[in-house]
Amino acid sequence: MQTIKIEILGTGCKKCQQLEINTKAAVANLNLTAEVAHITDPVEIAKRGVMSTPALAINGKVVSKGQVISPEQIQPLLQH
Repeated sequence: MQTIKIEILGTGCKKCQQLEINTKAAVANLNLTAEVAHITDPVEIAKRGVMSTPALAINGKVVSKGQVISPEQIQPLLQH
């Protein structure tokens, strides 16, 4: 089974931190192996086409922007 690369894109505000917590919970619920990184550099975030944070990227693809989604909303995104 391959490791999923997950990136939380945001400046480190409370919403970004909550999205990271929710993402880690979703990974744990599904018993997956994932590498979670927090990207805080505004230039890196903009390079990915993200204008509103927090955003969530899975394996290089941005799947959510501008909202804190729940672990239940993240789980189906991890199963593709």
